[in-house]
Amino acid sequence: MTRFSNRIDRRFAALAEHGRKGLIPYVTAGHPDPAWTVEIMHALVANGADLLELGIPFSDVMADGPVIQNACAAALEQGMTLEKVFAQVAEFRARDSDTPVILMGYMNPVERCGLETFSRRAAGAGVDGLLIVDCPADEAVETRRVFAEHELHQIFLVAPTTTEARVERMAPLAGGFIYYVSLKGVTGSAALDAGALAPAIGSIRDRSDLPVAVGFGISTPAQAEAVAAVADAVVIGSALVSQLDQAETETAAIEIVTEYIGGIRAALDRCGDAVAAEARA
Repeated sequence: MTRFSNRIDRRFAALAEHGRKGLIPYVTAGHPDPAWTVEIMHALVANGADLLELGIPFSDVMADGPVIQNACAAALEQGMTLEKVFAQVAEFRARDSDTPVILMGYMNPVERCGLETFSRRAAGAGVDGLLIVDCPADEAVETRRVFAEHELHQIFLVAPTTTEARVERMAPLAGGFIYYVSLKGVTGSAALDAGALAPAIGSIRDRSDLPVAVGFGISTPAQAEAVAAVADAVVIGSALVSQLDQAETETAAIEIVTEYIGGIRAALDRCGDAVAAEARA
């Protein structure tokens, strides 16, 4: 796969060219209602999302906190399957051929489908990248090879506990961007210290020229703006999913996306403007 042949690469190149910070919201496919997922995805893009992270519902989401655990359970109870996730991405692609879509999930559904079949189906639906939480770079030789054959990036997590030696091994294998976990614990944890991120992100950049996105624990525009000052993109997950829990209609879900993600987008644009002004000074 040549560089910039994937939507993720093209989107980050465009963001860098325009001095903008990326916004990557996460939603669980099928939550809060499977019939709303595609319109939620479009609403996210309309309100400033640059890439979309779509969670594959699974019964044992060990890296996720209660909010996403509950969202996965609710989606599964309403009949969500991997087949339906692919169908939702394909339906989204019918109206949006540009926004990158990343599937986030675990190896179990991939293995049950079969790695080759999963990769072919994902690429055919319009997926651009896979973030397989329980498939670290040390164990990803085969997944990365098959994903790459279908022009799918495999995105890896780097945590505060990841050793420099492991980052060294991971960096040449990563595709699309590197996802830095901003704090120890599961998704939805609250103890974010944006000021402590710079050294860790700098260490990653010493080893890779890929963009760095930061997620876990980011819930407010102020937090997003602070993180964006040192990262290329910000991932918003549990806070958005928690708000969508309250939606009783599709219209209410779209209103939540418009207000909440619109506020995050405005904060990231302020950060981008500040960085550009500093560069000109």
